[in-house]
Amino acid sequence: MDIDAVRVDFDPGQIVVLNAILAFIMFGVSLDLRPPDFLDLARSPRAPLVGLVAQFVLLPAMTFALTTVLPLPDSLKLGMIMVAACPGGTVSNFMTHLAGGRLATSVGMTAVSSTAALVTVPLNLAFWGGLQSGTAQLVDAVQLDAADVMRTVLVVLVVPVAAGMLVGTQFPRLAQGARTPVRILSLLFLCVLVVAATRKNLGLLLQIAHLIIYPVVLMNALAFLLGWSSARAFDLDAKDQRAVTLEVGIQNSGLGLALALQFFNSVGGVAAICAFWGIWHLLGGLALASFWSRWPVPSEGTA
Repeated sequence: MDIDAVRVDFDPGQIVVLNAILAFIMFGVSLDLRPPDFLDLARSPRAPLVGLVAQFVLLPAMTFALTTVLPLPDSLKLGMIMVAACPGGTVSNFMTHLAGGRLATSVGMTAVSSTAALVTVPLNLAFWGGLQSGTAQLVDAVQLDAADVMRTVLVVLVVPVAAGMLVGTQFPRLAQGARTPVRILSLLFLCVLVVAATRKNLGLLLQIAHLIIYPVVLMNALAFLLGWSSARAFDLDAKDQRAVTLEVGIQNSGLGLALALQFFNSVGGVAAICAFWGIWHLLGGLALASFWSRWPVPSEGTA
């Protein structure tokens, strides 16, 4: 089976719905963000800075290295690079809380990476995707325009984050009342869309499962290890180690899937990797967070 010729059954209307759901999710998460949160990060930037460098620079580099040694079709390699280029996923905040990590570090990294994604996603995708001839040909074949990617990221991430912060700041009572319903609806909408898409593409996913499972599982494990080792190398305390590890290992695969379907729908392997990552990193992240939740965090200042 030529996976580079695979077509994921996802019509333009579903892509619009997916983008709207992602924007709604980011709006809900951002209701808890305030401008002082960014000031706090600026005053104590060491932990989030280590995490963001690991996420923006080391993770794409590690993923590129992985794609050079794994015998994979070019579309799967590009899908892995797509995932690595995405910002941190919002579910990492919940997992950090469950793991006993420092929530402020997690939320701050998610907010900064989501905002910076306007630049970092097209930059990393074009740079790392262009270093191998096979993936570069795929990028050239769809005539990927960085401006188009930036517009999608702006609509899906940046504008909703800004709107959520504005509502949370100007209308705190409204934000407090809306927080839980918005998150429940976000999860419900996303689950319905994922189930619908999976049902339509179940046969295809089963056919290519043997090709997409092992690179996603391996990449996710290495991403967690990268986050943890980076935090350890800079002697961050235990709470920040857990936050950075989960932030680097949990990517916004929903954004990756939206970009894959919008710009690379003619290359189904890209979307297949993003879709399976969205399932697997939740399982891996929850397993790690649950494990850590059973071990008390050492006293402040210890590793």
